[in-house]
Amino acid sequence: MVVKVGIAKLGNIASGVMGELLLDERADREDIITFMATSGTKLQPEDIDRVVSNMKAWGPDFCVVVSPNGVLPGPTQAREDLAKAGIPCVVITDDVTTKKEQFEALKASNFGYIIMKADAMIGARREFLDPIEMADYNGNLVKVLALTGAFRKMQMELDKVIDQVKAGKKGADLALPKVVMTSDKAVEGEFTNPYALAKARAAYEIAQAVAGVNVKGCFMTKEWEKYIPIVASAHEMMRQAMFLCEEARTLDKGMDAVIRKPHKKTGEIVSKTTLVSKPE
Repeated sequence: MVVKVGIAKLGNIASGVMGELLLDERADREDIITFMATSGTKLQPEDIDRVVSNMKAWGPDFCVVVSPNGVLPGPTQAREDLAKAGIPCVVITDDVTTKKEQFEALKASNFGYIIMKADAMIGARREFLDPIEMADYNGNLVKVLALTGAFRKMQMELDKVIDQVKAGKKGADLALPKVVMTSDKAVEGEFTNPYALAKARAAYEIAQAVAGVNVKGCFMTKEWEKYIPIVASAHEMMRQAMFLCEEARTLDKGMDAVIRKPHKKTGEIVSKTTLVSKPE
C-alpha cells in the first residue's frame, strides 16, 4: 500500500525545513506519498485554518504538525481539529519542556510528539535580523540537527509510524512517538570515533543554550544597545556549534566510518559505513 503522510507546517522551525525530505531523500520511495500545507511565516488563526482545511481535504493516514512553541493555542487547536477529523497527529516542535503545565498536558494526550530541544529560537530583533542573517542561522541550525543525529532519530520515529500503517494499523491503533530529543538521544549510535561523538554532543548542548540567550535578547532586554550584542552572540554560538559538527563528521570520515542509512524504494532502511561499499 501507499501511505499518505501529511506535513502541516505552521510558522517555521528548522525541523520543518527538511520535514518530508528526510522520509524520501531521493524522491524514489514507492510506499509513501507526502503533502505539505503551510501557514507561511505566521501563526494567525486564518493562516492555521487554511492549513487544517487543506490537510483534511487530502486525508492523510497521519499528519506531522510542525511549529515553534507547539503548546500555543494555534498549533494546539490545529492538531485537535485534525484529530476530530480522524487524523492521528505527531507534533514536532522546539523545547516546550520548560512550559510544565502545557507539556504535561501534551504528554498525557493521544498525540505523538518529538521535542527538538536544540531547534532554538532565532534572534528576531529588527536591528540585527535581516533575511540573509535569518537564512544563515537556519542553515547552521539545520546542519547541527543533521550531523548530531537529531534528524535521523526524528526520521526513524516517523518511519516507525509509516511501517505501522503499512502493516494495517490506523487511527487510535497507531503507536505514536513520545520523544524528547536530548543531546544523548541525538548522538546515540551516530559516531565511531569517541572524540567525534563528544564534539557532536557539545554542539547539541550549545544549540540548546542558544534559545535561552535569544529569549533574553528578544523578550527580557529593552535597550537596543544591549539586546543587539545579545542576539548576535546567540547566532555566533550556533555558528560554532555548526563548526563542531563539521569537525565531528570529518573525524569519522578520516576513519572511513561515516554511518549512512538510506531508504530503498520499498521504504526499507539499509545501512553502511565504509564509503566504497553497498548498503545492506
